[in-house]
Amino acid sequence: MDIEALTAIDVHTHAEVSSRGHSSLDDDLHDASSAYFKVEGKRKPTIEETAAHYRERNMAAVIFTVDAESATGTAPVPNEEVAEAAAANADVLIPFASIDPFRGKAGIRQARRLVEEYGVKGFKFHPSIQGFFPNDRAVAYGLYEVIEETGTIALFHTGQTGIGAGVPGGGGIRLKYSNPLHVDDVAADFPHLKIILAHPSFPWQDEALAVATHKPGVHIDLSGWSPKYFPPQLVQYANTLLKDKVLFGSDFPVLTPDRWLADFAKLPIKDEVRPKILKENAARLLGLTKP
Repeated sequence: MDIEALTAIDVHTHAEVSSRGHSSLDDDLHDASSAYFKVEGKRKPTIEETAAHYRERNMAAVIFTVDAESATGTAPVPNEEVAEAAAANADVLIPFASIDPFRGKAGIRQARRLVEEYGVKGFKFHPSIQGFFPNDRAVAYGLYEVIEETGTIALFHTGQTGIGAGVPGGGGIRLKYSNPLHVDDVAADFPHLKIILAHPSFPWQDEALAVATHKPGVHIDLSGWSPKYFPPQLVQYANTLLKDKVLFGSDFPVLTPDRWLADFAKLPIKDEVRPKILKENAARLLGLTKP
């Protein structure tokens, strides 16, 4: 991967469908999220199509599935497939994995294997869909131990989710699990763990800013929202106290990098901060450049 040649690194994209056509969410949740996000373009691109999309734009992208099989009954896109496809497109794709915390010791073994044998650089957690509190020691701390030990990254969905929005009962998905203050406990208990709080964390934006300001290992990605809707305090902190800890993320395919970047260009972000958010902070966090 030629970091110098890249225009941006998107730290938040989804592998929505496997090579066999299998999706990690059922059709009702997919359709509802498409309506919620007003999706432009193909809702379920293949990993190869995602790679081509980013290659055309001279960008790199972190890509992952979401494993919430215990809660949803739907198997994820295989982590191994995501990692192998990323390796085949290593000029633009960076593999993360996702492991359902309720897989227990088997999940812990899988996490280590994915790092050691497949080169996975991080792990995506979606507490609301997976149905767990991030600070539940019995459920998740074994996974965090492996992630911290291997120097990989834990990326947590925070705030409201578009998955289940508009479905009766929200599809059974509970928002309470994704308050970023639960991740504050994780950051305190694992002081060397690299953490990303995904999304503007509505309705807990101030909590996310407080955690990222207080805990050195905690970063924030800006995915899942058009920048024109960012809360003003998020823009203020991105320009100042958190200028080295805020990351570009789109949430592709529900939000395209083209749309995100067009709206980001209109924000009052300082000229010296803009390249940090778009590429430099992510490159450093991912270990793609020297600190």
